[in-house]
Amino acid sequence: MAGRMTQKEIAKRAGVSQASVSIVLNGAKRDRNRIPEETRKRIQKVIDETGYVADPIARRMAKGRNNILGVFTYEPAFPRAQADFFAPFLFGIEEAAQEHGYDLLLMTSAERDTDGAKRIFGEPNRMRIADGCLLLGRKFDNRDLERLVQGDFDYMAIGRRDDAGGPVDYVGADYAEATRALVERAATFGHESFAYIGEDGGAESIADRWTGFHAGLANGGTLALHIPEVGLPAAQLLEQVRASGATAVFFIELADAIPFKRAATAAGLSVPGDLSIVVLGSHVRPDDTGTRFATYAIPREEMARRAAAALIARLEGRDYAKQTLLRCDLIEGDTLGPTNRKTVT
Repeated sequence: MAGRMTQKEIAKRAGVSQASVSIVLNGAKRDRNRIPEETRKRIQKVIDETGYVADPIARRMAKGRNNILGVFTYEPAFPRAQADFFAPFLFGIEEAAQEHGYDLLLMTSAERDTDGAKRIFGEPNRMRIADGCLLLGRKFDNRDLERLVQGDFDYMAIGRRDDAGGPVDYVGADYAEATRALVERAATFGHESFAYIGEDGGAESIADRWTGFHAGLANGGTLALHIPEVGLPAAQLLEQVRASGATAVFFIELADAIPFKRAATAAGLSVPGDLSIVVLGSHVRPDDTGTRFATYAIPREEMARRAAAALIARLEGRDYAKQTLLRCDLIEGDTLGPTNRKTVT
């Protein structure tokens, strides 16, 4: 009866070894390609004729895996305010999982600290249902990373992470190099005095931008103004920038750059010209005025795709790159150009 056929019986009917049947049914693509096409067709013909259906649980148990990837996010995966930030990561993870025959499990029931921050390990914890886990978030908990680095559970971080009791496996974006390139691009337009609006540390992605910014200034630029925490109305922020003499203003957040540009335009300044504005990293949410800010493209989807593929390779005992940084391509935009020093006072 269909469903009761064994691999041994399929091998006998097809006139092949049971190992060949197992490879066709369960093997990796590269192993299946080693079986002659005629043999694979013969095996498949018997499978089709008998209606054989392999027990997926049994197949996974035989491999010692459930073929499930966990996805853990330190912030909500589907927040209204940041849905555009996480969506590309989720697209990339899903694509890689489908390609390799894995299912996804979104971890939403994690323990929380007294400040509300999520933790990977704690109660309730269903991590062991998954074979390994992909980690997403602006800021990770180092206690979690230390435990993962010590070998408690297979993982791959999306985004560069500092050592946590040892090197952390990750696929990230090279924010430092992209930021350096934007500063040097501004210098080619004659900018020598710069303002930096946003934090300079904390999460690795923020620290990398700050590092890249200073690397770009190394050839002669000057940091005229740094405002770590943006709480001022845009008009007051503009006053400080103009008083500092800065001609190029670099923002961590698009949400801060948009009202600043509006304030500059309302004050009769041209952008670029009187002031140039740069945003350190592309955002999916567009400026509702249609402005194309000078920035760089963060390869979020590719980061996630590569991280998922690397985790799967790790789970299957294959070689994988433990730490990868992907290039961020520059986007010229409309807000970076030659400076008009005479109008900035």
